[in-house]
Amino acid sequence: MPPDTPGSVGRRIAYYRAAARPRMTQQQLAEAAHVALGTIRKIEQGERGVTDDTLDAIAAALGVDPSRLVADREHVSSRVRDALPALSAAIAAYDVPDDGPVRPLPELRSAVAQTTAWRLSAQYLQIARAVPDLLAELARAAAGSPPERAREVAALLVTAYRSADAVAYKYGARDLSARLVELMRWAAPAAQDPLLTASVGYVRTETFFAARAHTAGLRALEQAIDACPAPVGAEATAARGALHMRAAVVAGRAGEAEAADGHLEEARLLGGWIDEGVYQGTAFGSDSVRIHEVSVAVSLGDDHVERAFDVAREWAPPAALPAERRSGFYVELARAQMWGGMADAAFESLKVARRIAPQHTREHPWVREDAATLRRLKRADAESLTNFAEWCHAD
Repeated sequence: MPPDTPGSVGRRIAYYRAAARPRMTQQQLAEAAHVALGTIRKIEQGERGVTDDTLDAIAAALGVDPSRLVADREHVSSRVRDALPALSAAIAAYDVPDDGPVRPLPELRSAVAQTTAWRLSAQYLQIARAVPDLLAELARAAAGSPPERAREVAALLVTAYRSADAVAYKYGARDLSARLVELMRWAAPAAQDPLLTASVGYVRTETFFAARAHTAGLRALEQAIDACPAPVGAEATAARGALHMRAAVVAGRAGEAEAADGHLEEARLLGGWIDEGVYQGTAFGSDSVRIHEVSVAVSLGDDHVERAFDVAREWAPPAALPAERRSGFYVELARAQMWGGMADAAFESLKVARRIAPQHTREHPWVREDAATLRRLKRADAESLTNFAEWCHAD
């Protein structure tokens, strides 16, 4: 991939500024990013380079991931990995927090909500930069909380741990991810919220995926379903539906087709009762269930790819769905297309996944595997395939 130049970065910034809805002026971008107007002008004109901090501020103001503004996306991934030790240090002191300031509860609420928004849009660099200090602050808040606010602080802590876990898991730090999941399980009881506990059960499945312990993962999810409140109201319906949705996938990985279909049918039924939306930090509704129909087909193996094609022929994820989920749909569709002998279509799906959520796509192990296979199958083909394979570090 070509190196960045001031001009190339500036052109990307100008493009995303013009594409914003409503369209942003340079003055508005400067104010939102807390960067001087003259600096914005010079950057867009290619007259000066951009530091990491300035790039992050501009990306945040534009509401895009910093990796969209640069060609050297390896640098963005390196910055995420460089932040992992700070995250490890923050959680090591979860029960012995240092002294320091604690913002009022509304400000903490807003900061944690921002990490969830970044997680859903696969902006892992933003999380990695912000969450270590936020976790340390929440630990201080939890240690000094009076009873009347202890429950909410515990819930905020669980939610922030989940955002941190998304970074650790996506970037292959599986031991760190497992530790964060255990901290979620440790903090959740203090929140006294059974729906939050259900969301922790949903996230916990990552540890079973990582260990390929799919049968045990299915057992844990079915226990979480049994403990989940009855589906009365949208939040409780979504909590139960999300657990069934994930249980369908892990059952497929375990080779239990009947259980996978049963859980998928339950998820489909529950998804029809409520509007698609984000509930307890998890997207759920009819659209999310359709995406998981593809996930289940791929989980069950190449004999089931027609089920994935049936979904994709008639439907595509709407733009309103979180970027991470939409990107995942195309990653899994690409795998089904590979198994179905549709190499060109698979490459197109991978490119769509990258456009939607570059960090999520780049760090997905299936993307690396499938890009490497495509490069071997199509040796004489386009330079774009080689560039893609190099971008995601395919062997």
